[in-house]
Amino acid sequence: MKKTLIILMKILASVLLIAVILIAVLLTVVSIREYRPDEWEQIEVVSSASPEEVILPGDALRIVSWNAGYGALGDNADFFMDYGKMVYTADEQRLSENLSGITDTLAEINPDIILLQETDVNSSRSYHTDETDLISAALPGYDYTFAYNFNVDYIPYPVPPIGKVESGLMTLSRYPISSAERIQLPCPFKWPVRCLNLKRCLSVNRIPIEGCDKELVIVNLHLEAYDEGEGKIAQTRMLADFLQTEAAAGNYVIAGGDFNQTFSSTDASAYPEYEGRWHCGLIDESEFGDQLSFYQDPSSPTCRSLDKPIAGADRDSFQYYVIDGFIVSNNIEVTSVETIDYMFTCTDHNPVVIDVILN
Repeated sequence: MKKTLIILMKILASVLLIAVILIAVLLTVVSIREYRPDEWEQIEVVSSASPEEVILPGDALRIVSWNAGYGALGDNADFFMDYGKMVYTADEQRLSENLSGITDTLAEINPDIILLQETDVNSSRSYHTDETDLISAALPGYDYTFAYNFNVDYIPYPVPPIGKVESGLMTLSRYPISSAERIQLPCPFKWPVRCLNLKRCLSVNRIPIEGCDKELVIVNLHLEAYDEGEGKIAQTRMLADFLQTEAAAGNYVIAGGDFNQTFSSTDASAYPEYEGRWHCGLIDESEFGDQLSFYQDPSSPTCRSLDKPIAGADRDSFQYYVIDGFIVSNNIEVTSVETIDYMFTCTDHNPVVIDVILN
């Protein structure tokens, strides 16, 4: 009995030692391979817009923001980070159907500028589809840029593991983009969680205004979702500083995207938050000064919970949010803002469309 116990203890010790070594190797590898973007980086503009397309003061523009859910978060999906169960939420056929639905809808909306979040270029969860190629091919005549905000070789959790993720912000413009930059936002996570997490950013795209020394500054963003709150606060403060600086310079400024927060002037009382669901934050608009205005349309929710699929569920009692919208400088007149209810068929967000005139 003693010999058997000793053997079992040695086996257990060997297994534990091997596990410790494997964990140490994994932590070393992910630390070495961690995506470490600079605080400011110039990003490539892929040109397809006609050089004859120009913006003049007084022109009307239509802009849409839409979180594409990497083409895999349709109405059939839930997600483990939102108290659901799924990791891989679409097979290849459903991925293709979702992406086709997104591009078809964008073509119907016919915007001048498109802000997309959660666009994959080489991820296991979307079968390594380069969604920027697919989207740009389906929507010809737009310049586009891509800014990474998620770039990890391999995420080893949960079961099955997430695997490789390369994803980010895609911005498309019918007007030529003169330059674009990626501005790193504060990351709230510490090592080693930081190594396997998003590195969120602002994608800043500059478009000339004909006959004017000012620019149209388009900011695409996707702020923190799964922190304890400090990340959203730090990122929102940095966003406010950037937008105030650009507005003070006299530029026409439009920031749009998935804020993962409701604006303080938005009446989202139609969508109460239920216990045990993901909780969104709140942006205090007063912290942005008096040169910027905030626009969300709560007549329809902009996002739905991923704690369960919405297909076949009771939609009246489902968990919804209003977290997508726009911040606009006061030298721009907003003529309409609308959340278009597409029933979350292709992604867990609805597109938000804003129509503006450059004063």
